[in-house]
Amino acid sequence: MPKLPKKITILFLVFIFIMFSGFGCKCTPKSVQEAMKPVTLNYWRVWDDSDAFSEIISKYKEQHPFVTINYKKLRYEEFEQELIEAFAEDRGPDIFSIHNTWMEKYESKSFIAPMPDQITMVYPIIQGSIKKEVVPEKRTYNSITIKQLKKDYIDVVPGDVILKTQNPKTKKTEERIFGLPLSVDTLVMLYNKDLFNNAGIINPPEFWNKEFQQNVKKLTKQNSKGQIIQSGVGLGGGENITRSTDILSTLMMQNGTDMLSNGRVLFHATPVGFKDANVVPGLDALRFYTDFANPAKEVYCWNNTLENSLDMFIHEKLAIMFGYSYMLPQIKAENPKLNFAIAKLPQIEYNPSVNFANYWVEVASNKGKNINEAWDFIQFIAKEEQADSYLKKTKKPTALRSLVEKQIEDEEMSAFADQLLTARSWYKGNNANSAEAIMVEMIEKVNSGEDGIDNIIANGAKKVQQTINE
Repeated sequence: MPKLPKKITILFLVFIFIMFSGFGCKCTPKSVQEAMKPVTLNYWRVWDDSDAFSEIISKYKEQHPFVTINYKKLRYEEFEQELIEAFAEDRGPDIFSIHNTWMEKYESKSFIAPMPDQITMVYPIIQGSIKKEVVPEKRTYNSITIKQLKKDYIDVVPGDVILKTQNPKTKKTEERIFGLPLSVDTLVMLYNKDLFNNAGIINPPEFWNKEFQQNVKKLTKQNSKGQIIQSGVGLGGGENITRSTDILSTLMMQNGTDMLSNGRVLFHATPVGFKDANVVPGLDALRFYTDFANPAKEVYCWNNTLENSLDMFIHEKLAIMFGYSYMLPQIKAENPKLNFAIAKLPQIEYNPSVNFANYWVEVASNKGKNINEAWDFIQFIAKEEQADSYLKKTKKPTALRSLVEKQIEDEEMSAFADQLLTARSWYKGNNANSAEAIMVEMIEKVNSGEDGIDNIIANGAKKVQQTINE
């Protein structure tokens, strides 16, 4: 009879133990028996299919055979509404993902539970050298600390997942960890190599300077009627440019804009201590962005009659677009022959590098009955070994510092990973979607000439402030 692999032998012994000695024998302490009761954790996410987690869940099951993980993928368009309805009807998930800009909103509504300082779980331990025996052992371990979180994760993460909350025992306000991400996406430049070659452009531009603008002119084509038939870059528009608000926010931050401080929206103002007291960097960024949709400017390459920037790029009518790693599967699926490459996001020359972070965070429901087990699973999947497995399957950038250098060596991930240490985000209030709609409205109003750019950005800031105060 062939010898069974060691892992299968151990699992078989665990199974025999559970079935016949029951994990509930009289010799097992009552507290251990209580901790061994079967637990089912419902896990809801968007974007990733179950195969991204199948191997990870199997490994977790080896350590905790009494825990079952039910994974469910929902469509992004229905996800948040489904969450809210599920919580209202007391059928919400134990673990779920939320966007990094939703963290404070979900904490304020008591939807998410802070990470416990300690986690207690039961592990099946194989004992004996001759006669193998499975013995249940109750173990308590310390959760990751705020200090460790700041050491292990890239800088943008602590600012989003560490929130202030009131300690129910001491009634004092304290900082707690409310979630852990598996990846952090960054905004990059995608460019059509064939269109670059045809225009005689050797390398993608590194800065938003004159060279960038000259390249856009070379890459933009109009027909005899003055209609744009090929756009140099997806800049200038609002509604028909994918993630236009992220691009505008990045330009503002690169230019030195203080987006939000102490709960006050400030992208329309000159920051305290700014190098030029007469300059509003956020306004200059808005003007630079919308110039690409201004027919009077040399860089004119965009208008509201064009299709969505992502579609234009896929259809080879757009030379440069700005996007995320999650867009790559769609681009490749819809146009497998598209000859494109990925480069780092352009920066403002001589200014510190600033990139934009867009990501999801794994959280535990505050309304669930298994918060202890939920946080044990979140910490398990967030560890380097499991995170690396997830990232390889999904081709996403890492949130862990320890994996950044490894991903920089990956041709497809290089540009994303190279920007992680300078990635930033900003809180858009209790309704991030509304705040983004307001910023799109700002762009559209500038392009239509509805009002002066000073008034448009000031009114936009007031409206976003309302979402912060809600």
